[in-house]
Amino acid sequence: MVNFTVIIPARYASSRFPGKCMVMIQGKPMVEHVYERAIESGAERVIIATDHDDIMQVAKQCGAEACFTSSLHESGTDRIAEAAQQLNLTDNDIIVNVQGDKPLIPPSLIRQVATALTEQTAAAMTTLVMPITSAQELFTTDAVKVVRDQNNFALYFSRAPIAWQRDDFSITSNSCAAKAISPDFHLHHIGIYGYRAEFLQQYVAWGACELELIEKLEQLRVLWHGYKIYAGNALEADLPGVDTPEDLERLLVYLKKKE
Repeated sequence: MVNFTVIIPARYASSRFPGKCMVMIQGKPMVEHVYERAIESGAERVIIATDHDDIMQVAKQCGAEACFTSSLHESGTDRIAEAAQQLNLTDNDIIVNVQGDKPLIPPSLIRQVATALTEQTAAAMTTLVMPITSAQELFTTDAVKVVRDQNNFALYFSRAPIAWQRDDFSITSNSCAAKAISPDFHLHHIGIYGYRAEFLQQYVAWGACELELIEKLEQLRVLWHGYKIYAGNALEADLPGVDTPEDLERLLVYLKKKE
């Protein structure tokens, strides 16, 4: 059994959906749902790292361990690095970053990311992917795509449709032949990460890189500096998170149908 700590970065001022961690889903704030999924994963500790009094109050109400972090962090990983220092985690402690907008994330995926870090010794960081099966998913910038090498280490992450099928995709429109989509090469990145506390401090010391700023993808900082990210196949289907008010409406409709 792998020992690991989950830290949930939960900032208030989301650019596309301010205060989204606090929106109510089936009578509970979204961040409380994320906390419950993390507890179910078997983590030794689950901590909510926030920059806002209201989120801190929610954490206290649901019995969660929580800490205040700066409101100036550009990414969830930067926020987690500050939390790890406050919590006095040791260099070899495994930390799983579960984003505060993933209320339905399967606990098994949280465990999978932590376990992969102990198995993939060449990796500085671990994450997960799922096959892309539709043109809509491939071409939307809301879905992050990843291409991997033959050993499932990430080569690049992008909001663009990669890998690009030169002979089948239209260069003038967001359309493609359904047969051109390959579940082996067209992969949707799931925004969950595992790393050791020591590596987090190195990550922060680097500062943001150019590709990270262009794509708005924090994981590109790791590849930019020549470190490896293992991107394993998710053992269970993940459901989309909540980035926008429209995402929330779709989630509420989904949950209503499940009742």
